[in-house]
Amino acid sequence: MTPKQTSTLAPTRHPAAKRRLPDGIVPEPARQRPQRFGVVHLAWEYLPLARTGGLGEAVSGLARFEAASGMSATVVMPLHRCVREVASRLDPVGPSFPVQVGPRVEGARLFRLAEPGPGPAIFLIEHQGYFDRPGIYGDEGSDYPDNARRFALFARAALAVLPRIAPSARILHAHDWHTALAPVYLRTAHAGEPYYDRLGTVLSVHNAGFQGHFPPDTVTDLGLAAELYDWRALEWFGRMNVLKGGLAFSDVVVTVSPSHARELRTPQGGFGLDDTFAALGDRLVGILNGIDGAVWNPQADPAIAAPYSPTDLVGKRRCKAALQRAFGLASRPRIPLFAMSARLVAQKGLDLILGGGLLAIPDAQFVFLGGGEKRYEQALTDLAAAAPDRIAAQVTFTDRVEHELLAGADMLLMPSLYEPCGLTQMRAQLYGTIPVARRVGGLTDTIEDGATGFLFDEYSPAALGRATRQAIERYAEGHSWERMMHAAMSQDFGWRRSGEGYVQAYGRALASRSVHTRHSAEAP
Repeated sequence: MTPKQTSTLAPTRHPAAKRRLPDGIVPEPARQRPQRFGVVHLAWEYLPLARTGGLGEAVSGLARFEAASGMSATVVMPLHRCVREVASRLDPVGPSFPVQVGPRVEGARLFRLAEPGPGPAIFLIEHQGYFDRPGIYGDEGSDYPDNARRFALFARAALAVLPRIAPSARILHAHDWHTALAPVYLRTAHAGEPYYDRLGTVLSVHNAGFQGHFPPDTVTDLGLAAELYDWRALEWFGRMNVLKGGLAFSDVVVTVSPSHARELRTPQGGFGLDDTFAALGDRLVGILNGIDGAVWNPQADPAIAAPYSPTDLVGKRRCKAALQRAFGLASRPRIPLFAMSARLVAQKGLDLILGGGLLAIPDAQFVFLGGGEKRYEQALTDLAAAAPDRIAAQVTFTDRVEHELLAGADMLLMPSLYEPCGLTQMRAQLYGTIPVARRVGGLTDTIEDGATGFLFDEYSPAALGRATRQAIERYAEGHSWERMMHAAMSQDFGWRRSGEGYVQAYGRALASRSVHTRHSAEAP
């Protein structure tokens, strides 16, 4: 699974433990003056309609912030089967319309989500053969074999309806490789059409580990010109690379943390596209994702056993006791309780946790939440069965349990191999749950080592073990630990600063379009 002009936007970041707020309250984003342009987000996931990880939550958070700030925000996504299961009402927008992808002409329909209250306008593309399926990306752990055509049809259909649903839009914001064909089609199939030529394009790379690799003949199968199969566009080591094509045809590229933007330019962190990312220069910027402070607030969270704040932690102790009861752990208030809420995949550092002696620590408890690869699910389930008073695992994820987990745990494990941004470490800190994390990507940008969490560098069980021991030692120092909790809970991880960074990125994309249009007009 899985740019063009110069500009000068400085990366936006959240300096950890420096923006203190009373009692951990995160303010509502300040309303900005309405922008003169609209933004259309193309996304394969959108919370709460369709979600497999952090992508859907990130797109939803940004689009909702923009709408609250006075911008005209529109979201276009596929009408997945799971969307029908949760959407309150879907209103058809016009009749079926043809979409050509290569030699095939498919019929698609457009629907609008009837959602009360303010927020972005949400439109959904229906194609029953491609989108009405059990999974979003695939089934039984495998991708659908026709994913290239599915993603291409969505991109072409979304572009086709834009003039009707967002006539004043000036920015097309595509998210991850699933929508990266949209900038390619925009600048090729729609080149010379005034509405499309004026659109600035922004591509957000949420996880560069997924790029969309396909055989070379996929290029012409999707109706793209054969000359685009070139090292400057879609060709990558003898394969078609969809993400690379999106990078080539976007005005601005954003990844989801400043540190990850630097990592992508290196052979160690660029997932084979480091030269491409480096060539973008300052057209590649890092802007941290945010989280919703109204949803993640231990003072007013209906999902947890008791409310609490940085200055009154009694409720935190009650939440820990409730978590121990819920998972059948021994009721021991002073034992350090570690949590992990993540997809159970190699990226999340499961090999470090299982490969050392971490889970054998007798005076510590561990709770794991999340599904993923069967080998990790089985290993954790077996460990929990062997030591039920110390270890528990739930391999089906629910939002409510994650709230309970972060409220009741003392520490969060995030020993990621890589982590473009990460959201769980932000939520955990607001709940006074101290992260033990690897110094990569957004973890670097959101955790202050020794002040709001514990960071380690080497990707090894030994390095994780040392950081864990440091956390346990600090936990035994009651007052020092409470100071860490207060510092962590008093941070602002909301969308305001991140949203402002995107406004600047949009401005740069429009400036790039203006330069391109002027040069085109001056050409003989």
